[in-house]
Amino acid sequence: MKYNLLLIMILSFFACQESKTPANENPQTDEKATAAAPTEWQEATLTYAGESNLKNVKQLTFGGDNAEAYFSFDNTQLVFQASNSKWGAECDQIYRMSVDGYEGETAKLISTGKGRTTCSYFMPGDKEIIYSSTHLGNEACPVAPRSVNGKYVWPVFSDFDIFVADLEGNILRQLTDEPGYDAEPTVSPDGKKIVFTSTRSGDLELYTMDIDGSNVKQITSGLGYDGGAFFSPDSKQLVFRASRPATDSAVGVYKDFLAKDLVQPTNMEIYVCNADGSDLKQVTDLGGANWAPFFHPSGEKIIFSTNHHSTGQGRPKFNLFMINVDGTGLTQITHDGVFDAFPMFSPDGKKLVFSSNRNNGGTRDTNVFIAEWED
Repeated sequence: MKYNLLLIMILSFFACQESKTPANENPQTDEKATAAAPTEWQEATLTYAGESNLKNVKQLTFGGDNAEAYFSFDNTQLVFQASNSKWGAECDQIYRMSVDGYEGETAKLISTGKGRTTCSYFMPGDKEIIYSSTHLGNEACPVAPRSVNGKYVWPVFSDFDIFVADLEGNILRQLTDEPGYDAEPTVSPDGKKIVFTSTRSGDLELYTMDIDGSNVKQITSGLGYDGGAFFSPDSKQLVFRASRPATDSAVGVYKDFLAKDLVQPTNMEIYVCNADGSDLKQVTDLGGANWAPFFHPSGEKIIFSTNHHSTGQGRPKFNLFMINVDGTGLTQITHDGVFDAFPMFSPDGKKLVFSSNRNNGGTRDTNVFIAEWED
């Protein structure tokens, strides 16, 4: 679900500025972003023509790479990952803030400040936060390759494990202890289950476990990268991104990269299934990188990030689109010329939080934005 927001910014997409995680980065190239915004942040518009679903857009962070911001169950807080040299975070770390933004010089640090972290989410009761970290394997910030032999890649670090911390950042328990990649956890709205991605089977598959880490079950089994999963509002379904290499050549490339703890995120589509893995269905068939999906409050639509509509030369743009669960009714939600991803609706359905390169003064910064949602 989530990988680092490093490259996430439209400038080098979902990888790690110097070494960001790929799970939820931005599937693009490694070039400097050209922001469609004035040089003065405060004078730039936060919305664009056609963004009729977004009202009273507010920018919550101002500098660095900030992404994967997710609401607390009570709609009042956000947990997110960020790398920001001004905060002393050269590698993605987990932070918490109010939905109105943070006070002081930095947001509240939740992770240890060691290794690389990603994919944080509030636990039931909003007193604990789940996230993934590499710090047990190595306390240093791991270097994340952005390309290999000219191919854009995301690293899936085998040191990632899943932890639960309190709101002060004290690690309370470790939920995974298997060899390989365990990351991208999110929690069901009913507070009973956690879904995550793991390589414990030899492939990147989805798994669920009870909220205490017990009763682990494999949910997907198709060859390819299954990740970034979220539950439906009634906790009965999952939506996720997946790659499905179809040719012998594509399968060979996928397996070769995975053996090196790497994946290519440039060709992914959106899928849904029941929470037990049954009734698997492909929702999009758009081509390109379709990822960061989240259910609409109705449970009947999915909002996601995609570059399928980008044409011409240069870096592709990523915008948010909405689609019905049956694959019909594709509608564009955001219209800037840079990068939008990681959308999440608040539990009460009134707000949308997302990450964007808009209004960054022509820099490489990715920031968190929140808006009132109107259907």
